[in-house]
Amino acid sequence: MNDSSVVLEVINIIERNRISTSQVSDALNKAGVLNNFRPLVYGYHKVGLVSYVYTHSNSNYHLHQQIENVPEGSIVYIEGFNCEGKALFGELVAKYLLLYKRCKAIIVGGLVRDVHSLLKERYPIWSFGTTPIGCSNSLPEPNDYVNEQVNQSRARFENAIIVADDSGVVLIEKEKINESLKQRLQFVELQEDIWFYCIDTLKWSTYETICRKSYMNNPLVLPANLQAKLKEVMPDESE
Repeated sequence: MNDSSVVLEVINIIERNRISTSQVSDALNKAGVLNNFRPLVYGYHKVGLVSYVYTHSNSNYHLHQQIENVPEGSIVYIEGFNCEGKALFGELVAKYLLLYKRCKAIIVGGLVRDVHSLLKERYPIWSFGTTPIGCSNSLPEPNDYVNEQVNQSRARFENAIIVADDSGVVLIEKEKINESLKQRLQFVELQEDIWFYCIDTLKWSTYETICRKSYMNNPLVLPANLQAKLKEVMPDESE
């Protein structure tokens, strides 16, 4: 289990500085991306602890059952197994989670419906896509394969952090949430500020700036505040 203070610090760093999924992925050494997720509404930046929910077999019965207990302020990750292209939920579930349970966002490993209403309300939802056809709400038969997959997913997602924006969704697994990650997040954000300064103000090429990183050999070309920050957050060589 991670130190809860470090988890909250990482969330606060990303949220306060609006660190993008691209930058978070860079801090994770070009990793962490959850593939195929697209925002339903553009313009959001969300970060929070994951609350994992699943459902299966063309039914959203277990989804309705589990969302009663999702914690306020979490990002709900909903995974669907064997749902055959049917939507896992629509307007009612979205409203319940985002308005009444006060969750930050919903990440849907499947499809959603009632899109006209979801768009009207500008709900922060990321999904695989949309369809008018929804799952049933009947209790499905037990499924050993699904249970095995759920156990694997729960081990991966619980106590993890999700970051979601217009580019997609990134998962910071619990093993990666530590002091080193905090330092790398601060570094990649500063590095981008430096790159823009080098290109916009110094008129360097992207090759000179990004590939050669010529400012590292001659940091005096940078303003004093960027020099000081670079020295402060420069990651260890071992990283």
